[in-house]
Amino acid sequence: MSSSLRAAPLSLLALAAVLVFAGLGSGCVLWTKPPPQPGAHAWFLLEADAEQEGVPLVLPVSGVAIRVAPKPVISEFDIVEAAVVEVDLGRCLGLRLTGEAARDLYRMSVSQMGRRLVLLVNGQALGARVIDGAIEGGVLFVFVEVADEELHALAREINTFAAAISAAKAKAK
Repeated sequence: MSSSLRAAPLSLLALAAVLVFAGLGSGCVLWTKPPPQPGAHAWFLLEADAEQEGVPLVLPVSGVAIRVAPKPVISEFDIVEAAVVEVDLGRCLGLRLTGEAARDLYRMSVSQMGRRLVLLVNGQALGARVIDGAIEGGVLFVFVEVADEELHALAREINTFAAAISAAKAKAK
């Protein structure tokens, strides 16, 4: 009889533990990962210096290897619009930034002269730009290593993502 009395409190304790874990588990079901946004997300990573921890990236056509800092200096949330732009050296991608990101880019471009900004689109390195002067005006031009016909599609995909972000921000207000 004493063994059954000892077993009862343990059974109640085990049942309580199961209920607690079940309750916690059911709460986790409510927290699901948001669905991916449509379009392409673009980031810029800054070339790492010799003392800095870096991640190696390789551009797809030229094979240029660049070691970058792992944290983006410009994220998909900083890009307002993308366009294919014709400049003296050919077609490139022009990315217009938010006001805050444009100010950050200007300050960074002044202090990081000579380093490269590497463009990642959906996690793939597609282009790099040397910071050869202060970048003013909030538009960042970069030559990407894709065919000209793919360049327009890339700009449309980045714009689709930027529009989704803008709509989400407007809805949140």
